[in-house]
Amino acid sequence: MTENIEVFGQNSIRIMDGGRAIYIDPFRMEEEPKDAAFVMITHDHYDHFSPEDIAKVVCDTTVMIVPEKMLGKAEKIAGMVSRIETVRPGGHYEIDGLTFDTVAAYNLMKPFHPKSAQWVGYIFDIGGQKIYVAGDTDATAEAKAVKCDVALIPIGGTFTMDAKKAADLINEMKPSVAIPVHYGTAVGKPKDGEDFASLVKDPVKVELKIKF
Repeated sequence: MTENIEVFGQNSIRIMDGGRAIYIDPFRMEEEPKDAAFVMITHDHYDHFSPEDIAKVVCDTTVMIVPEKMLGKAEKIAGMVSRIETVRPGGHYEIDGLTFDTVAAYNLMKPFHPKSAQWVGYIFDIGGQKIYVAGDTDATAEAKAVKCDVALIPIGGTFTMDAKKAADLINEMKPSVAIPVHYGTAVGKPKDGEDFASLVKDPVKVELKIKF
């Protein structure tokens, strides 16, 4: 059920919706596919909003979707894409046939991702299943309330949850599949994925998509 999902590293993800490619937070892309129907940005930190990597995936028909409060920064690269759309946490959207919801993404006890910034995670409705890309978040009330089939969750610690806290969240959410992200490059160790998998309880299946 996750054959259409790739994780390149950090929170850099490609989800295929039929023949359409959806990129979330492209970062350190080795190839230049230039095939994005959509580029979705969770927040404006350098490892999530990377103009250099966005340039590798966009084409002249790409729609870029960003949190409302980072529009000013996004507009600096508006010439790369056909247009920019903005979103806020807790919304339901349909843009060019792509249906998704937004979820607040923020830290509870750390200063790196304040709730006031109104950064987001995304829940996509693709192929009859709900895919949650959490963004940089802790185990917030909003995250715990998400109902999804597949959850892509940050586990690297420092700026987000570590492997244990992320596993605790997944054990509460109970998706069918959990995919750890945001570890082993800028933060965390490659082994964090295995640690996370060992802490997630049945019947949730863990898939390690990042290749080191």
